[in-house]
This record gives sequence, structure tokens and C-alpha cells, in this order.
Amino acid sequence: MAQQALPVRGARLGKPLGAAGAGRAVCGVALLLPEGCPSGTRRPSPLSTLSTRPLAARLARAGRRDGLVAHVVHYRCRGWNGAAAHPAADAAWALEEVVRRYGDVPVCLAGTGMGARAALHAAGHPAVHSVLALAPWIPDLGPEESDSVPVKQLAGRQVLLVHGTNDERTDPELSYRYAERAKKINRDVCRFEVHSDGHSLHQHRSEVLSLAADFMLGSLFAHGYSRPVADALAAPPPLGLRMPLASGFGESLKH
Repeated sequence: MAQQALPVRGARLGKPLGAAGAGRAVCGVALLLPEGCPSGTRRPSPLSTLSTRPLAARLARAGRRDGLVAHVVHYRCRGWNGAAAHPAADAAWALEEVVRRYGDVPVCLAGTGMGARAALHAAGHPAVHSVLALAPWIPDLGPEESDSVPVKQLAGRQVLLVHGTNDERTDPELSYRYAERAKKINRDVCRFEVHSDGHSLHQHRSEVLSLAADFMLGSLFAHGYSRPVADALAAPPPLGLRMPLASGFGESLKH
């Protein structure tokens, strides 16, 4: 069946949070890529954008002193839509828009679910320094179709995947297998498991947000990573790809 034509409506960046809103120079950008669904060319639900704002606000607050600005990307449509990969294309547009607005600044792509897949997919852009993938949607395509979920674009990037072990929407084992593939071409890949948590990571929301902030500050602004993140990046598989996120993570961190 032919792909339904998209409405004439472009992607856009949400209002800036952080340094730009405070009148400070922008020295780094976090681009937030919301949830979505496998298919659909209708307008995205506002709930997907709203659910991303807590992470955007947390990253903006953590990076304010370093000149970070955070933007939530508003997609053209709600679905991935097969080979069209619309959210990944929107992420690529957003990266070009960041370069146009702010110049040569490092970018962290941060996404959830389908947005995490879009972040991983778009990571080859020269502005991208790091990728944060929360509960990433990685389809089980099999080895013969592995290029449909590529990893080569992650070379030279800092990459963190986080997945709840009880996620019933996106398979945590598939994200582990993806991380395993990525680790073979890029040693700066790690993955944390949030035991007993589901897709939304609500049970350990505070720890997940602290982990995200720690990773973003370390990857964009060369802050020292917390010990668990540094250990996960240094450890070989499977240890560094099945690192448990400890209860209370972040309580002793200043950010």
C-alpha cells in the first residue's frame, strides 16, 4: 500500500528552556524527541510533548550554568511510518535548525520510546556529541535487516540507553541487543536497567532524571561522570550494558 501523503506542516522546535530564556550565551543544546507510534500521519498527540517536558526542564536546570538550552521537537506526524522514518527526519531538521540558531555548539539528542529510536538514528549529524535513549523502541528485525536499525552512526558519540526491566511496550532485551551491537563499534556506549520499572519509568523517575542530567553534563560539558556511569562506560559487555540503576541515585550529586 502506498504511503499516505503527509499534511503540509513542518516540524518545529518548542520554546527554549534554560540559558537562552535567561539571556545567557548558548554553549550546548539538548534536543528532546517525544514518544510516538509505529505508524500514523495524523498530528501528534499533545500528551507526547507534555510527557517530555519534565526531562527537558531537568536537563535545562542542570545545564543552566554551562549555557545549555533545551528544546522539545514537535514532529510533523505521530508515526515512524516504515522506511520514511519521519521522526528521524524531523530530528535531522531540528539539528540543522540548532546550527542555524546557535552555531557550532554540541548537542545531546534525548528521546523516549520512538523518540529514542529517532535520536539513535539521527546521531550521525556532526553537531551530535551524545545520545540519551530512554526505553528505546528497537524492532526485532533480525540480522538480515540490521541496517534498518543501524549503529555505525553512533561512532564517536557518547551513548546511554536506559530501560525498565518490566517494560511491556518496548522490549528491553531488544535494546540490550542493540547496545551490544553498538558497543562493538563504539566503546563509549553503556546501558542501565531499571529493575521492576515499566515503560514510563515512573517508579524511579527521580533516579532516571538524575542519571540523564549526569550523563548530559558529562558528555556535553566534560563534567566528571558519576562513578556508576563511568564504570558502565568502562565495563565490557554484558556488565556495562546491564548496569542496575541503584535506588537513590543522584541524591549526593550537586545537579
